[in-house]
This record gives sequence, structure tokens and C-alpha cells, in this order.
Amino acid sequence: MKFTIITIFFSLFLLDFGFAQQGDLDISRFGGKPNTNIGQAFLSAWTQACASPTAVKIVIPAGTYQMGAVDVKGPCKAPIEVQVDGTIQAPANPTDLKAAHQWFVVQYVNSFTLSGKGVFDGQGATAWKQNDCTTNKDCKMLCMNFGFNFLNNSIVRDITSKDSKNFHVNVLGCNNFTFDGFKVSAPKDSPNTDGIHIGRSTDVKILNTNIATGDDCVSLGDGSKNITVQNVNCGPGHGISVGSLGKYDSEEPVAGFLVKNCTLNETDNGVRIKTWPNTPGAITITDMHFEDLTMNNVTNPIIIDQEYCPWNQCSKQNPSKIKISKVSFKNIKGTSGSQDGVVLVCSSGVPCEGVEMADIDLTFNGAAATAKCANVKPTITGKAPTCAA
Repeated sequence: MKFTIITIFFSLFLLDFGFAQQGDLDISRFGGKPNTNIGQAFLSAWTQACASPTAVKIVIPAGTYQMGAVDVKGPCKAPIEVQVDGTIQAPANPTDLKAAHQWFVVQYVNSFTLSGKGVFDGQGATAWKQNDCTTNKDCKMLCMNFGFNFLNNSIVRDITSKDSKNFHVNVLGCNNFTFDGFKVSAPKDSPNTDGIHIGRSTDVKILNTNIATGDDCVSLGDGSKNITVQNVNCGPGHGISVGSLGKYDSEEPVAGFLVKNCTLNETDNGVRIKTWPNTPGAITITDMHFEDLTMNNVTNPIIIDQEYCPWNQCSKQNPSKIKISKVSFKNIKGTSGSQDGVVLVCSSGVPCEGVEMADIDLTFNGAAATAKCANVKPTITGKAPTCAA
């Protein structure tokens, strides 16, 4: 009887241990070793994890690894976590990514987690030299570090995206997706390296995140709804932007954006809404709220620009067709790098409505910054610069 009890106990121990082992899949079990290309090893680990009826964690431990473009898909049977504590390097030469638009892609998964102290290094310096988008409207699309497409109830936590060749992150068609403690790092002169770009997604949160890059820290594309950016440090970069929008007639409305408790350091812009003139897009942008922000030597702290025309590659013959409404700027303080700390240039065809400014305290060279407005009559509460035409 005693022997039987011991045997049963030992069998249960082994069973529990087996489940624990199944729960964590170290990349080395699939041939993934430091200083080697772990692309195939990761795909093998994902295939096993996705088929598991219980939650699984794929672990990439400390060390330096190489990886080509990877695209993994669900649906999976249970939640999956990928914990990266090493540095994963993309090919430095863009052609080695075989025309992939995104380097690390996860699609059609519920309850996905990307976590760890690791770094995804896009090694973008070579690609940046090939970027001619300032002079070529048909410039070649370079590879982004991350593509998160059609994910639900998912989170990216603590990971670093470094030196992407293009956008660091593109979020498309996601619901209830959170970035928490995420980091983005690229030089201020790296072209088109937006930190996190969001499109056609709902309930996305960017929290406790540091973004230093060469383009927008956060940018909203069409179809974005209920997006929160909170406790984010942005800079260098081009600020936090809605748009650009209106270039295409297939775009979807943007509604519900909260930017709160953020600091912008030495950025070209602070918080900005930008739409193209002379284009077919006629969507609405509504319920945009920017509050409790600190600007440190930001060139253009507060902007609505409905004559957005980068590199003069467009015409301003006709006004933007996009209607902007219910926008508030509250408790924004700090220093402006230009005299006009507030620039609200709305469309003459569909003027902005419901714009509020409250407690705006921006200085330029020690004196109060001014405001310039067109086609908008903002409601002012407390201290704020008065609009001049």
C-alpha cells in the first residue's frame, strides 16, 4: 500500500513537471542558439505553442540572435506569451528581408503577450540612406520592425524596438491591445521611423512608454477608436499625431483619442491633428482630448493643420474635406520653440467646431507664446493665448 501511494505521488509529480515543461518552450529546444538565425526555430516553437490546449510561453533567453522576416498566425487554442530577454537582430541589408513589409508579424491571435527585457534591433542605418521619400512620391516601402494585425486582448510589455528601417510598430485591426513599459529607440534623423502607428483598431492603450525616434512618436491612422496615450515620454521625434488623413476616399472616421500626463522633449511638434488639402477623403475626426502635458522646447506645441503638405508634394487648391469637432487642449505647459505656441489652421470648407483651450501656459524666450487661428473659434477657459488670424 505504501509503495502504491509513493508510486502515485511520483507519477503525479512527473505529470505536473511535464505540464510545466510544456508551459515554457525554450527556443534552444528547437535549435535556436545565440549568434545564429533563430527564424526557423521560432516558427517551430510557435507551431507547437499554437496547437497547445493550455497556455504556453516561448522563451528566448539572454544572448544575441539573428532572424529574418517572421510571420506567425492564429487562431491558436490557448493564450501564447513570447518572452524575449536577448537581442534579436534583423538583417542590415533591406534586400535580405525579401520585400517583407514588417519584420516580426503576429496575426489573428487572441490573448497574445510579448514580454521581457529584450531588444528587437532593426539595424536600420543602411536602409535610412536609401530612403528618398522626401523627393520621390513613389518611394520604396522599407521594412517595419513589428506588425500586429487583428489581435484581441493582447499586450506588449517592457520590450525595446531599436533602429527600425521604417515605422517601429504598425497596429492594424486590433481590439483591446496594450503597450505598457514599451521602449522605442532610434536617432532623431532616422526617416519615417514612427514609434507606434495605429489604424482601424479599437481600445488601444499606450502606457508608461518611452519613445525616442525620427518621426511621430505615436500616429493615428483612419478607423482608430478609443485610443489612450498616457504617461508617455516622447522625444526626439515629431510628436503625437492624428493623421495624416484625407488622402484616400476609402478612409474610416477617427473617434475617441485621449493623450494624458505625457512629456514631449525637443520634438518638432507636440500634439497635432493633420489632414491633407485637395484630396478626396471626407471622414470625421471627433472627441480628441489632450490634457496634462509638459512641453520642453517643442517647436510647435499645439497644432491643427488642415493644410498638411509635406515636402510640397501636393496642391492646396481646394480645402480639406475632413470635419474636425470636439477637440480639447487642457493644462498644457512648458516652453515653445516658436512664437506661435498654438496654431489652429482648420479647413475653410468645413471649419472646426467645439474646440476648447483651457489653462495653456506656454512660453517662448521667456515671454508668453501666442496663438494663430483660421476657420475656428475656440472656447477659452482660464489662461490661454488669444487667437490671432
